[in-house]
Amino acid sequence: MMNKVILIGRLTRDPELRYTPSGAPVAGFTLAVDRQFTNRQGERETDFINVVVWQKLAETCANHLGKGRLVAVEGRLQIRSYDDNQGIRRVAAEVVANEVKFLDRPKETQGMQPKGSSIAEADSFGSEISFNEEEIPF
Repeated sequence: MMNKVILIGRLTRDPELRYTPSGAPVAGFTLAVDRQFTNRQGERETDFINVVVWQKLAETCANHLGKGRLVAVEGRLQIRSYDDNQGIRRVAAEVVANEVKFLDRPKETQGMQPKGSSIAEADSFGSEISFNEEEIPF
């Protein structure tokens, strides 16, 4: 059996960092991923996918990512159910990320340091994948 998800998209908001009662860091964010095809009106539709990251990766994402950043996420799809405040059973689908690659540079590196890192660290993000933004469909 296999459960593997790979996504490339942009964050819709800054990651939210929390800690479990045992002290484990966990962060969540939503990724906007455009579909490859257009609808009948000729427009691309977008899927908004919840992503969860744990441990050091959660802290790294919270410190270096923000709304609008382009990332690649590799992980597994997790479906869970819970009861909401009114006692109604809800189902949530999310990607639990094993790896997050930063595919662009933060805008603040142009003359400013990103929060919690050096310019040298910021310059290393996104250097593993080269691409032409004009080729990306979103």
